[in-house]
Amino acid sequence: MTLPTLAARHCWHTAINPLHSTVYFSPDTTKEFAGLGITDPLAVNLAHRSAAMGAVGAGTVTATFYNYRYDHVARHLPAVWDIATPEQALAARLRAADATLRRLLGAETIESPELAEAADLAIRATEGCTRHARPLYAAHADLPVPEEPHLRLWHATTLLREHRGDGHLAALLIADLDPLEALVSHTATGKGMTPKWIKSIRGWEQSDLDAAVARLRGRGVLDAEGSLTEEGAALRERLETETDRLDAAPYEHLGAAGLARLAELGGALVMKAVMAGAFPADLRGKA
Repeated sequence: MTLPTLAARHCWHTAINPLHSTVYFSPDTTKEFAGLGITDPLAVNLAHRSAAMGAVGAGTVTATFYNYRYDHVARHLPAVWDIATPEQALAARLRAADATLRRLLGAETIESPELAEAADLAIRATEGCTRHARPLYAAHADLPVPEEPHLRLWHATTLLREHRGDGHLAALLIADLDPLEALVSHTATGKGMTPKWIKSIRGWEQSDLDAAVARLRGRGVLDAEGSLTEEGAALRERLETETDRLDAAPYEHLGAAGLARLAELGGALVMKAVMAGAFPADLRGKA
């Protein structure tokens, strides 16, 4: 039986992606990479997410990350690999994930049977993932699965995050949204990153954002105030629906009962992490 696609989407948005993403804004990540000699925030971001692919350069990362500005990436890659190897970066990221989850969730939750159950469910879902045409997922799928339950869970959410992300890029191409148009239209939904973070993390300038807004207005995606038009909202929904279709396999493999339980358990963990300050208050929205 085909699962309701919105149930899988809800689980990904509320229980999977946020749990994986805790490392991106963690002081533990900053500390671990500083220990390797990597201190620039963008270099840290690029190194720890791309390290599974090896000592890749700016072209590979810009292609697989999709919405980063190329010259922004090229300032750090491949030069960062002269400071630390990909293997060192992966080890630092796993230490950071360990410290981050322990700090945000607390010892009692880390050792709970509910967390171990969530880890088992998430790992089971990854068994339905596929490698073909999914470079970031495939690279991470070749990494060893950690033994400790909270790290097994984080590893599984990483795989599920990159699996959906790789499919999402294919959907963006079909929707004819370039990297910055994808970001700007997502921000217009109120669920994407604010312009502040698009500029600081992705490397775009205000003039780039203004040009993307103008293009989207010309296509009828945004109105004069920068909000989604009816056509724009429909475009974003088609994009998410196509992404759901391309990402259905792991959740079909998990089954309806497993999906509901993972959403329940993972959602509770995410809420605990959010309440502990896992993310900047101004990360999401239109402002």
